[in-house]
Amino acid sequence: MKTLSLSILILSFCTITLHSQINDSWVSISEGIKYQFIGTYDKAQLNEITTTELNDFSKIGVEYPKAQYNVNLYRVMYSSVIPEFENRPTVAYGLIAVPVGLTGTIPVVSYQHGTLFSRNAVPSYPDSSMETKLEIAGFSGQGYILVAADYFGKGLSKEFDSFLAKASTQQACLDMYLASKYVCDDLKIKQGQLFLSGWSQGGWCTLVFLNKLESVGIPVTAAGVMSAPTDVFMLINRWLHNPQPVDAPYLNGEIAILVYAYEEYYKVPGLAASVLRPEYLQVSKDFYQNKITYEELYNKVPSKLSEYLRADYINNNSTGEDRFSLLLQQNQSYRWRSITPLQTYYGEIDEAVCEYIATLMVGYQKIMGGAEVTAIDAGSKADHHGTFAFAIPKQKVWFDSFLAK
Repeated sequence: MKTLSLSILILSFCTITLHSQINDSWVSISEGIKYQFIGTYDKAQLNEITTTELNDFSKIGVEYPKAQYNVNLYRVMYSSVIPEFENRPTVAYGLIAVPVGLTGTIPVVSYQHGTLFSRNAVPSYPDSSMETKLEIAGFSGQGYILVAADYFGKGLSKEFDSFLAKASTQQACLDMYLASKYVCDDLKIKQGQLFLSGWSQGGWCTLVFLNKLESVGIPVTAAGVMSAPTDVFMLINRWLHNPQPVDAPYLNGEIAILVYAYEEYYKVPGLAASVLRPEYLQVSKDFYQNKITYEELYNKVPSKLSEYLRADYINNNSTGEDRFSLLLQQNQSYRWRSITPLQTYYGEIDEAVCEYIATLMVGYQKIMGGAEVTAIDAGSKADHHGTFAFAIPKQKVWFDSFLAK
């Protein structure tokens, strides 16, 4: 039986409980928008997250500043629509984290979370997500409001996972941000400048969300992404045709979620069957539908993609003409002329997203005459987790430089 290394687990389990008791009652503030107070992380807890828990999450060895504020946490329920399903109404969820005791206008970071192999390791359940806790500590504990969507199909959402489906991702994030403004108004909190941050899948989500915000005229002061898979068609080709020793064994789980999400959201029956070997179809679908855990999937399918995917797909996908490849290209995240300053972080030993993919925005924006994009090397010891851990305090300092004086 294969051994599943702890390093491949995308989700992390919390060792801290919320300081305050959860209030199960929802406050209704507008048609389709409700929120509930779910607790407080005090400064001691936030400092524990950025020391002891961070050391369990990554060995990158980065220091975080001490927390300046306690943070109140609110789960948000909001109405949205699914563009791929002719704008069918749905209910989505997310998190707002607010520094306690700040007055005046408070800047906002919209954070887009990374790939989850569990339904519930989402921002609106922060105790189940080390990624979310680190964002709360790194931003809200330092004086920023944090807003984070769970996305369609994660957390309490009744939908199937919308993994890397562009329009649904944009809609879920936009409507969560708009809902957060109503919640903050009800809490007598004044939102200020908007910043974006995202890691891994969330880096891709951040870019497509930025594209949406620019298209509807909502100003974003600056954005930062970490290990962003900007072009998943290109990334999958790198995994298949130029594999490297550093490549993660969990890439099979990424593809399982992706191919079934596209089959569902783009209504392409048989899409998964055109990519995955037939003996792995049912177990992969069960994983996508949260009927089994990733550990169960890992023990039933090959970790080598060449053994998990169909030979005819592997042999022909590089032309980009098969249905799956066309959808991947349709869902790239970087090909527009952006007006927003961006930092993109990459790790030299990142097992999921290589430097070239993570930095595609740099050359593209330069050619297009767009806003400046700066690529930042997280170092020779930065794997996927390490790149994220390295970037957060540096993003915060960079965001600070844009704040209105």
